[in-house]
Amino acid sequence: MSRVLVVDDDLRIRRALGIHLRARGWQVTTAGDGTEALDLAASSPPDVVVLDLGLPDRDGVDVIAQLRERSGVPILVLSGRSDSVDKVDALDAGADDYVTKPFGMDELLARLRALVRRGQAEDADPARDLVEFGAVRVDLVTTRVTLAGEDLRLTPTEWHLLEVLVRNPGRLLSQRQLLTEVWGPGYESAHGNLRLYVAQLRRKLEPDPARPVHIRTEPGMGYRFEL
Repeated sequence: MSRVLVVDDDLRIRRALGIHLRARGWQVTTAGDGTEALDLAASSPPDVVVLDLGLPDRDGVDVIAQLRERSGVPILVLSGRSDSVDKVDALDAGADDYVTKPFGMDELLARLRALVRRGQAEDADPARDLVEFGAVRVDLVTTRVTLAGEDLRLTPTEWHLLEVLVRNPGRLLSQRQLLTEVWGPGYESAHGNLRLYVAQLRRKLEPDPARPVHIRTEPGMGYRFEL
């Protein structure tokens, strides 16, 4: 039974999520503010966290950052804020996914299951040295990439970008996060660089670069790598 911590200042949402999740076999703990959430996460670590950004005692982004300092627990943000800036801030702080209110319960459950599966896979194989998708095989130790068994040559920047993506399967990575990790501080707004190198990776790795299935674009937010 997977354990989920639901953090929302709206009692109605906490109750509704608790009813739906428990009915589907989840073990549910709820918190109405950030302080309570951090205390519960420390005393009884969950498998996944559902977190609202609009908390009464502190900003949800700060709660994400503190949770991320303590563990790698998957975090799904559930918020009424639709501004892409809020989404990017949450993702940069360490959130794994973002759902905007109002939301569909089936979609929310599917995203939660995906996050729990990813967390379990990381626990079982922390190194994740080998990643395979389609006809591509990526060895993160030897930095070797093959396509249909043939060595594939990548530039250092292409490799670094690919490495960040494949180490975070299923996770939505913001443009700013990718730019900072691959190019370094000072490149947070160099979106043209990122688009160029994503396009280059797609040409080398995707069966149909015009219809990518592994390196997916999330408009206005960033990119998501799918196996």
